[in-house]
Amino acid sequence: MLPRLTLPPRPAALALLALAFALPGLAGHDLWKSQDALGLGIVTEMARSGEYIVPRVGGTVWLYDPPLYHWVALAFGKALQPVLELHAAARLASGAFVLAAFLLIYRAASRWTDRATAAAALLLLLGSVGLMVHAHEAVPELAMLAALCGALAALPRTASHPLGAGIAFGLALGAAYLASTWVAPTALFIAVLAAHFACPEWRTRGGVLFLAIALLIAGVMAALWPFALGSRSEELFALWWSANSQPRGGFGAGLRYFLVAASWFAWPAWPLALWTLWSLRRRWSDPRLFVPTLAVLLMLAGFPVWSDAQSVTLVPMLAPLALLAAQGLPTLRRGAAGALDWFGLITFAFFGGLVWLGYVAMMTGVPPRVAHNFARAAPGFVPEFQPVFFLVALGLTVIWLGLMFFTVYSPTRSVARWAAGIVLLWGAFAMLWMPWADFQKSYRAVALQLRSKIPVGAACIAQRGLGLPQAAALDYHAGIRPLPFDIAHPDACPLLLVQGSPQHEFDAPGRGWTKLADVGRPGDKSERYRLYRLNK
Repeated sequence: MLPRLTLPPRPAALALLALAFALPGLAGHDLWKSQDALGLGIVTEMARSGEYIVPRVGGTVWLYDPPLYHWVALAFGKALQPVLELHAAARLASGAFVLAAFLLIYRAASRWTDRATAAAALLLLLGSVGLMVHAHEAVPELAMLAALCGALAALPRTASHPLGAGIAFGLALGAAYLASTWVAPTALFIAVLAAHFACPEWRTRGGVLFLAIALLIAGVMAALWPFALGSRSEELFALWWSANSQPRGGFGAGLRYFLVAASWFAWPAWPLALWTLWSLRRRWSDPRLFVPTLAVLLMLAGFPVWSDAQSVTLVPMLAPLALLAAQGLPTLRRGAAGALDWFGLITFAFFGGLVWLGYVAMMTGVPPRVAHNFARAAPGFVPEFQPVFFLVALGLTVIWLGLMFFTVYSPTRSVARWAAGIVLLWGAFAMLWMPWADFQKSYRAVALQLRSKIPVGAACIAQRGLGLPQAAALDYHAGIRPLPFDIAHPDACPLLLVQGSPQHEFDAPGRGWTKLADVGRPGDKSERYRLYRLNK
C-alpha cells in the first residue's frame, strides 16, 4: 500500500511544482506571433544597436511598454549566448519573473494568513488557465506580475513596520511601472490608499509615513525611463505620453471583452474569489480582503479604457485575485471543493490523454485518422523520438496520477490537483508536441526562403501589409528589414514584400513587377508572403 500524500504541499514540493511549470517551453522553439515575437524583437534590436532607452521592433519605435522586461531578457541573452540562441536565452527571463511571482505571492499570503493559505495562493496563481501559455512567452506583463506580487508581500507589515514596508512597497510598485502599462500598479496603489481610510487596522500615524515613502520611491522609479526618453527626444516623449494617456476604446465593449476573457483566463481563481467575498463578508474592512478586492475591481474598470483588448493584459490581475481567492478556500463547502476536484480530474485526464494520443499518432501513424490530421496541419514535418523529453513527460504523468489517487482530503486538495493538472498538460505538450507546433508557427523557414530570393546588392525593400510581429521574426532570422511602401513613389525601392492571403493576391503591386517568391508557413491558411521586383 503506497503512502497517502498530505496537504498542503511543503515548500520544497511547491518549488518543484513551480519549476516543472515555469521551465518547459521557454527554449526549443522560435519566435511565435504575436506577443512573443514583439518582445523578442525588441530584445534583438537592443542587442544589435546598443540602444536601451528607445525600444524598437524591426526598426519601428515601440513605446507602449517600458523596457524593464527587455533589459532583463537582454541580460539573460548575453549571459547565455555561448550556450543558447538569443531568443531562447532571453525568454528565460519569463521563467525567472514567473518563479519570482510564485515566491512573492507565497510570502504575501504566509505573512498575512498561514502556510496552507499561502500554498493555495501559489497554486491558484500557477493554476490560472491564462497564465499557462503567457508564462512561456516574452511578454512584459510577467515582470509586472512579479512586481505586483512583491508589492503585495510588503503590505502585511504596513502597520508594524511602516518605514520598511513603505520602502519595499515603493520599490515593487516602481518596478511595476517600469515593466508595463500604468493601469495595474495605479489600481493597486489606489486600493492601498483607500484601505488606509476604510480599514481600522491601518488608521495609524505610521500609515502616513508608509504612503509618503511608497509614493516617493514609486514616483521616482516610474519617472526614470520617461525622463530618459524625454532627454533623448521630446517628440518620442510626446508619442509615449499620447500612447499611454489616450483611451484605447469604448468602456462597454472593452469591459465585455475582459469579463468574457477573465471567465476562462482566471479560472479557477475567480469563482473562489467570489466565494471568499461571500463567506468572509463580515470582514470586508480587513485590509487582506479590502486591498485585493478593490485592486481587481479597479483593474477591470481601467483595462477596458486604457489597455488593448487582449488576454495578456489580464496577467497582472492574477496577483491580487489569487491572494483573495486563497483566503476563502478553508471555508469552501466540501461538496463545492469536490466538484472542482472532479472537474479537474476529468478535464486533465481527457486533455492529457489527447496529448499522449496525438504523440503516439505522430510517432507511429496509429490511429491513422489522428496521424493524418497532424500531418495535414504541418505538411512536411518529420517527428523524431527524443528519449529525454519522452521520459520527462512520462514522469509528469506518473506524478499527476499519484496526486490523483494517493492524496488525502484537505481544503487545498482541489487547487493542488488542478495546479498539478496544468503542469501535466503544459509539460506534456512542451515535451511531446513542441517540435510539431514550432514547425507550424516558426517564421525561420519563411525568412530564409525570402532571403535567398533577394538579389545581391538590392538597395532596399519596401513592404505592404506586413504585421509588426512578422516583421520582428523576419528581421531576427534573416535580417530582412523592409521600409513602409510609399504609394506616392512606388518605385522608390526595387523590391516589395507583401503579406497577404494564400487564396487571393489582391495586394499584388500590378504591372511592372515580377514575382520572385511566394512562401508561407506549413499549413498556414491565413498568411502568405510574396516578394516582387520592379522591372527596369
